[in-house]
Amino acid sequence: MIPRYARKEMTDIWEPATKFKIWYEIEAHACEAMANLGVIPRENADAVWKAKDVEFDVARIDEIEAVTKHDVIAFLTHLAEHIGSEEARFVHQGMTSSDVLDTCLNVQLTRAADILINDVDKLLGALKKRAIEHKNTVRVGRSHGIHAEPTTMGLTFARFYAEMDRNKKRLLQAREEIATGAISGAVGTFANIDPRVEEYVCEQLGLHPEPISTQVIPRDRHAMFFAVLGVIASSIENISTEIRHMQRTEVLEGAEFFSMGQKGSSAMPHKKNPVLTENLTGLARLVRMTVIPAMENVTLWHERDISHSSVERGIGPDATVTLNFALNRLAGVIDKMLIFPDNMLDNMNKFPGLVMSQRVLLALTQAGVSRENSYAIVQRNALKVWEERIDFKELLLNDSEVVAALGKEEIEAQFDMEYHTKHVDTIFKRVFG
Repeated sequence: MIPRYARKEMTDIWEPATKFKIWYEIEAHACEAMANLGVIPRENADAVWKAKDVEFDVARIDEIEAVTKHDVIAFLTHLAEHIGSEEARFVHQGMTSSDVLDTCLNVQLTRAADILINDVDKLLGALKKRAIEHKNTVRVGRSHGIHAEPTTMGLTFARFYAEMDRNKKRLLQAREEIATGAISGAVGTFANIDPRVEEYVCEQLGLHPEPISTQVIPRDRHAMFFAVLGVIASSIENISTEIRHMQRTEVLEGAEFFSMGQKGSSAMPHKKNPVLTENLTGLARLVRMTVIPAMENVTLWHERDISHSSVERGIGPDATVTLNFALNRLAGVIDKMLIFPDNMLDNMNKFPGLVMSQRVLLALTQAGVSRENSYAIVQRNALKVWEERIDFKELLLNDSEVVAALGKEEIEAQFDMEYHTKHVDTIFKRVFG
């Protein structure tokens, strides 16, 4: 996580000051719940709330931790400095450090998920707009990087929209799964704290009580969360790679917007490079590299260890901050992307008529020619197009076997471009409703 690829709305979630504020809210709500149950005096719970407007001194907490070697104890000591040691007597009663740490982490991940969901919505809006704009803009579809059959630019955008829409559903599910809290005490048995305290704290923080914790919230939840972020990152790379291919000089069917004053190369003034989508390809790798450590965190010793802790201090901010930046960058790329319909047609016609080979094949079989012979007839003409750039239709019109089977009028009919776009509306209805 470096400032170059970070947005303040997401980095704020991971600032130490934010973390300590959440810790404070967990402790304060727990005291409130215990006072409601008559476990601690009401005046002690009220005293904790005196610190609700306090800006906790991060440097002071670090100073205390340098002595205690324990972050939660350092925070509690600093809290007592604000509200008084007598008033703080019942703070953290019956709780263990993981109650604070794990519940806080899930609050942070839930808040991060809310931002990411909005980011996905922004990208979906950009993809839908461009899909509708270019619904009938014909371009050649490619398989293995080779010309296949005609499609439309709108279908390309619609395909990416559908993929991102699936990702939104996954992210909503991941948010639901991570939105749990635990205030269950040492080894999770509630021996020293009433389960109703957990219920109250979770309600105040917008979480659900973890059905069964040990001394930590189960890490399969976190593995699922980071796995979804990894899938979204892969979808970002998928879209970015398509744009990068489209911007190649010999293709140039689409390109990133090139702003006034922008420079493409320190050496070659003519260059317009797909730098944003190349960058997104790299950022996707950074997000995905957090997935395996999150999965390895699932396995812990007995009721707890802290092998997961150091990992999550890194991957929590890194994955969410990077993905937040990447989603916003991609939405901007799609929104401003340049599209070149004339180049699309020029590319399709580099091997004139060749993309209609399957139509001719099918027409011959419909006319009574065996599939094997039909394929051989079409292929021998198609190969001449590859080798000599001769017009495919003209070759067929001069092929006596094809003319005998189909007639010239039927051959001409196989080159109607609208044949390939007749179901675009049906696909759009499936994608956009």
